[in-house]
Amino acid sequence: MLDLIPSLGPWVLRLEGRRFAVATVVGASGSVPRPVGTSMLVTQSGDVLGSLSGGCVEGAVVALAQEAMDDDVPRHGIFGFSSADAFAAGLSCGGELAIDIQPVPADAAHPLRTALLQLAGLDPDQPVALVRGLGSLGGTAVVLPHPEAFRLAAEPKLASLLGGEPALQVESLVRSGGAGLVQLPQPGQCASDRSGGQLAGPAILVESRLAPPRMLVFGANDFGAALVPAAKLLGYHVTLVDARPAFTAQPRFAAADQVVTDWPHRYLAAEAAGGRTDSRTVAAVLTHDPKFDVPLLETALALDLAYVGAMGSRRSHLQRVDELLNAGVPAERIARLHSPIGLDLGAITPAEVAVSVTAELIATRNRAASCLPLRDTTGTIHHSAPATAPQDLKTTDFITQEIAWT
Repeated sequence: MLDLIPSLGPWVLRLEGRRFAVATVVGASGSVPRPVGTSMLVTQSGDVLGSLSGGCVEGAVVALAQEAMDDDVPRHGIFGFSSADAFAAGLSCGGELAIDIQPVPADAAHPLRTALLQLAGLDPDQPVALVRGLGSLGGTAVVLPHPEAFRLAAEPKLASLLGGEPALQVESLVRSGGAGLVQLPQPGQCASDRSGGQLAGPAILVESRLAPPRMLVFGANDFGAALVPAAKLLGYHVTLVDARPAFTAQPRFAAADQVVTDWPHRYLAAEAAGGRTDSRTVAAVLTHDPKFDVPLLETALALDLAYVGAMGSRRSHLQRVDELLNAGVPAERIARLHSPIGLDLGAITPAEVAVSVTAELIATRNRAASCLPLRDTTGTIHHSAPATAPQDLKTTDFITQEIAWT
């Protein structure tokens, strides 16, 4: 749902006083195009905002949404792939999606409608979490404006629904900026019975996002100018830093969120001391000048950063390593340095180098074991761990319509 925030404003006005439905991915396995939490709004007239699969199953989901609005009963669909039925609504990529469809009445006070109104008023990058119920808890929806500091005790409505392990899971997902489904235990059922997400019953869906991670690009040069917009595409809040005012004043760096004129190591030390760096922060050292590089890398390698990369040849890298060792930087810290920076793509131009660097960033944060072309690999394309999701959420007031193929 959170990825719809930029478009929600006009839609909230259109939905005022009208029924609509919210279709959400609550389970994903194998190669699937969209993760858990992805949502689509459907009106009674058939208008749609958002996408769940890139087009594979949307038509069938809209039909189910219309049924849900007609009888005010939620639906739950399982969409997979079947080579035996080429005309069925399924995923050609071979994965499987579990879709929850929640009808929302015209009642202005309905919690999900109220939640959409709150989300519509947010900036696209503003930290926020949405916690809502499925199954018999389908009328529950709470917007949390400060997910990084969330404590369940501060939300009595949610706290009354949760306890024990589910409460810990919800807190963890919200505070880490994650998304996933938390199943609630039923009387007489053990925790071990809930493994694999197969248990029928009510559940809590969590979607959370923190402030964008930071990328610090050191070096106001051609390579920095190419990397800044590329990093923005990956969702980073980008700061360009260089000690030379004549370089930082150039308009070609306007895409950066911040442009700072300061000695790189001094700026990084001040940001770390002020608590403005964290384990998601990326440092890309493109200055390629020892008087800047060495003190900066000493500072960066002493911090808990997600990635530290430095531009230069292999010869330059070996010289830097010697200087860092002589400066007393432990070898195990130097081993964290990505230098020469980027993946081996044969990059030459600044734009190509930017692709090489961002490719390495993606591989690093996803812990990719290899960076081979997809055509030379086997198995699942999407390697993120699938969120726990029930294949069946049947309750007395939650009709499950399964559309599944083997």
